[in-house]
Amino acid sequence: MRRAIVILTLLAAALWSAPAAAQPRNQLGPLCTTDTTPADQQINACSKIVALKVFSGEKLATIYFWRAVGWNKKGNYTQVIADAGEAIHLHASTAAYNLRGSAYYDKGEYDIAIADFNDALRMGPPSGIIFHNRGNAWRSKGEFAKAIADYDQSIKLGPPSAFAWQNRGISKRALGDLDGALADINEAIRLDPELPQPLTSRSVIWRAKGDFDRAIADATEAIRLTKAKAPVNIMTPPGSVPISAYSQRALSYEAKGDLDRAKQDYAAVLEGHASDAGSKANQATAKIRLSLLSDAVPPAPRTATAAPPPPASAAAPASRAGAGSLSPPPAAEQRQRAETVRRVALVIGNGAYAHVRALPNPSNDARAIAKSLRDIGFVVTEGTDLDRTAMQATIRDFLRDAARAQVAVVYYAGHGVQIDGRNYLVPIDIQFHAGSGITDAMMDMDTIMAGLDDQVRTNILILDACRNNPMAPRLASAGPARSIEASSGLAAPATLGAGSTRGAGTLIAFATAPGQVALDGEGANSPFSAALSRHIGTPGLEVQQMLTRVRAEVVAATKGKQVPWSNSSLLGEVYLAER
Repeated sequence: MRRAIVILTLLAAALWSAPAAAQPRNQLGPLCTTDTTPADQQINACSKIVALKVFSGEKLATIYFWRAVGWNKKGNYTQVIADAGEAIHLHASTAAYNLRGSAYYDKGEYDIAIADFNDALRMGPPSGIIFHNRGNAWRSKGEFAKAIADYDQSIKLGPPSAFAWQNRGISKRALGDLDGALADINEAIRLDPELPQPLTSRSVIWRAKGDFDRAIADATEAIRLTKAKAPVNIMTPPGSVPISAYSQRALSYEAKGDLDRAKQDYAAVLEGHASDAGSKANQATAKIRLSLLSDAVPPAPRTATAAPPPPASAAAPASRAGAGSLSPPPAAEQRQRAETVRRVALVIGNGAYAHVRALPNPSNDARAIAKSLRDIGFVVTEGTDLDRTAMQATIRDFLRDAARAQVAVVYYAGHGVQIDGRNYLVPIDIQFHAGSGITDAMMDMDTIMAGLDDQVRTNILILDACRNNPMAPRLASAGPARSIEASSGLAAPATLGAGSTRGAGTLIAFATAPGQVALDGEGANSPFSAALSRHIGTPGLEVQQMLTRVRAEVVAATKGKQVPWSNSSLLGEVYLAER
């Protein structure tokens, strides 16, 4: 916005150089139209000038513009939009469109912001700042190719900006171009070595490349710079806690196997003041991962079934046993896994329920899907017929592996329920009783999603579960359906990959549509898992195309009684089985 403000400053200087009609105007004018005036003084001065009713047209538009600048300093974007809109109505200008577009962007209304930036660019002259602002809006929408094109123009037109290079690098990283992203962010750091944000962004890239030591070094420097720039008070202000940098360093420590330092950094993330969506997402992830790392390690429960070892093959990495040993692997093994494991999967099949209707097929389904995933190179954490303790341990081990992976798949077969809009996976020792403690006896899907939330990972979650109400009087329905109460269903995900944020994206697939019942089937596998196991290993088949084939097969097999459903925030094409 800076170049546009300069233009308005010249106009304001001409305005106040005219003979004063009244003493108050001479005093109020410089306060209203000076960028360095404190926000409250600026707003007050501009409001008094408007009340004088001595200006109209372009001059009055200038007053409204500067009052919008004052509101912008206070973060009151609704008032920014109102005053900038009045300025545009009186006399449209590039500066006013850019300012209003920036306010819409800050409110998360990206399409309207882009429309304002378009108008600003149409009015001209070409502005690197406005191209950068529009690029930010495209990036926030997940339109990374369009964002890169705008950042290209911003860099070409200038002025030189570390943020333009950094944000283009972030967009390239989102599209999988790690080398291009690294080159851009290196340039951002060269332009402004004291800026913490590019170092945090480069930390993400190093971790995506598996270079955890460099990732930790960059995050550490970002933390130092952020603290150095923080105000010096007797008590450290909440905003001085660099949430993103601590989060990235924690993830790198965890991926490296240094769990004590990871826990310290996750705790530091939770101490920060989260004022934006990204920081809040970081804190949600930190809370989950800190809890998982802090849990005591119980003995391996008898209910867990270890996955059989895969065939010795270069294409099939060694599998982690389902809920076998819950102790962390030796340091040498951790280092080796950190260097080699890029694709991981969690597969759970629960059918041997003790207190609700048992399901015959989930263990078969889980074994079939686990084998299919191993065959295409995934490291699989597998468990069948798990009680709650075993599910917690198995999920914890998987999330540890996922910290150093670029693709994570979760597959669950068994009972699943919705309570108050949240989805839960049901362990085999569940006892359904009306009461406030029922959710504590199950596994919250939001916990798994928060634990996976990351900028460097693609997450695929597949649920072959019933859609039911656990508080219904009838706990088990007749017939072959996976249902405790067939009339209700799992909740559709409200957000996907909201994360740390705008990473590779998340896809969640259900065996059937919201409010419907997933069939257990008459054979050894459910219709959904049978179709999934046939298609998931098809080389060169993009994951959403694969699910389309699965959907068509399930609909045909069930004569239209079951229609699989999915929702996606994936940012590009994903292939589980490489070409």
